[in-house]
Amino acid sequence: MGIRTVSDLTQVEEPAWPTLARMFQRPGVEVLAPPDWAPEVLYRLQITTRSTLGALALHTGGVLVDHGWLRLLGGGAYGLPDLATINGLGDPADGSLAPERLVVAFDVLGGTFAVNGGGLPGPLGDVHYFAPDTLEWHCLGFGQGAFTEWAISGGLAEYVADLRWPGWQRDVEDLPPDMGLSVYPPLWSGQGAGAWVERRAVQLEGLAVWHHELAERMRPLGDDEPAGDGC
Repeated sequence: MGIRTVSDLTQVEEPAWPTLARMFQRPGVEVLAPPDWAPEVLYRLQITTRSTLGALALHTGGVLVDHGWLRLLGGGAYGLPDLATINGLGDPADGSLAPERLVVAFDVLGGTFAVNGGGLPGPLGDVHYFAPDTLEWHCLGFGQGAFTEWAISGGLAEYVADLRWPGWQRDVEDLPPDMGLSVYPPLWSGQGAGAWVERRAVQLEGLAVWHHELAERMRPLGDDEPAGDGC
């Protein structure tokens, strides 16, 4: 398949955005306005707006879910990276290749959600979560569209319940979209849960990168496989 234009990517039957727009009207969800460069992000991704990712890239700057605990990435806004840049995708005419882990979201504690493109155990297309409390990848068992609905409909709240503290909503809502919370003692130390820990606002993308770098340093020598579970 050749390189598709923005027109090719947007002229589709059953685009995902009308369904997503209705879903995003639920309480605790905020859609950030798409930037002027959103069509370029879609072009670099080379996915149509029939997909959830394509719709997010073109129609949003990102989406804040569950009072901002989760930040779904889109076209980029308010300091949030766009889906193409965070995944190292340039002009497809220059031979830019899809990554083995396509980052699609961050949570406020620096956890990363990514679609398996071949670099993680389990089926291609399934969303995995790199957890800040285990420093390992965990397969969620469904793709991006189901992940978005799961997060908004309460699945996320249940999944991360052990990481939350009294008053977390207020702390998270006060943060700009590009900021997260660095926790001390670190969550992966086993002592990070509870209202007594220190929480400090830091750049979210840098916090996520730090967690991945920690996992690399802690990985046994000779182990080239990403730690975590398959689906």
